Amino acid sequence: MFREKAGCPGHCVILHPQPSHFFHILMSEKAMPLSILSNHRSLITRRDFLKIATAGLTGIVFKPWVRRIELPEFPQSERLGRVCGGRVDLRARPDPNSQSVGFLYEDAVVPWLREAVGETPSWVFTNQRWVETPDGYIYGPYLQPVRNLPNQPFTQLVETSLGQGMWVEVTVPYVDIVLEREPSSNSWIAAKVEEGIALRFYYSQVFWVDQIKTNENGQTFYRINPNFYGGVDQVWAQAEAFRPITAEDIAPISPEVEDKRVVVDVNYQTLSCFEGGHEVFFCRVSTGAKFDMYGNVVDKWSTPVGKHRVARKYISLQMSGGTTGAGYDLPGIGWTAIFATGGVAIHSTFWHNNFGDPMSHGCVNTRPEDARWIFRWVQPGVNYDPGMLDVTVTGSASTTVEVVES
Repeated sequence: MFREKAGCPGHCVILHPQPSHFFHILMSEKAMPLSILSNHRSLITRRDFLKIATAGLTGIVFKPWVRRIELPEFPQSERLGRVCGGRVDLRARPDPNSQSVGFLYEDAVVPWLREAVGETPSWVFTNQRWVETPDGYIYGPYLQPVRNLPNQPFTQLVETSLGQGMWVEVTVPYVDIVLEREPSSNSWIAAKVEEGIALRFYYSQVFWVDQIKTNENGQTFYRINPNFYGGVDQVWAQAEAFRPITAEDIAPISPEVEDKRVVVDVNYQTLSCFEGGHEVFFCRVSTGAKFDMYGNVVDKWSTPVGKHRVARKYISLQMSGGTTGAGYDLPGIGWTAIFATGGVAIHSTFWHNNFGDPMSHGCVNTRPEDARWIFRWVQPGVNYDPGMLDVTVTGSASTTVEVVES
């Protein structure tokens, strides 16, 4: 079975190592926003919360459908933000030097009121976007834009060349998952289990579902293989968290146009799609990081400058790379178009919101909605079944990806 060793996903959010993935809040008594604490009866330590969260999951590792599991109660707001930058400060103004009114840990979900232009907290970043919440301002790059859109579960799967199954995407801020059996062979799962961190999938991740079960309470669960193209682990998650992807969702855009070209500008951190000489799409991106987590200048993560061609495309892919203790292993990366040696690709990103600054290990990070549009537009098109295409095998004509330094 094939497993892509992509050289990318900017998983190291530079200068900000990532702590545990669960919701927790610590604040001073003088600055404790009641709206944040409305669903929490008391303030407990981070370690105590970890023990409670882990204990709650222990009994459902092998048969998650025999017990009642509810999706988290997220704030009521059309737009939400999930903390994705470790521990983040809430500020009185969009300025890192303004008064701190509290802080949140990773996976805290808050109402996203509006964006504001402010000061950058680091000389490494140029991004000036902040997000206003009911309780203060959070630096935008550390807050993933999400929505809470539960779905009506499916009860049957369709027959495909891959067996029964369907592609799905996460449409809630996050959903807890449980292993079908232990131990895990996936390094990202093993690392979290070892640290006692709750296993979760996040908004916009894309996966293949191959089984459906309903428990005695009428709750429906999907079985998912996080590494569809080579993994052996399966996990279960509540079905309401996933929207089934249809063939129309991945249908090619402007397939009749032959003269297509993608231009990635690593100086301006932008991506443009051209049909002939006409620009038809534009977005901000994050290409290869220029500094490591200690602030040292590096060039090993540079996105390769020059003309390339799309070589492989995947609806969903698990990406891994780096070294022990300093690597990454990320499942469910959607809308991936590999175009250069080493697995360098254009793909969806859920672990940061710092588009416009270099962040990756060489790939071109984009917002999920941008990644899907680009995936559908670049040639060749990919069918729902099997959800991938290798140009080196098919010999299909493919779109040029030109990486430039303007």
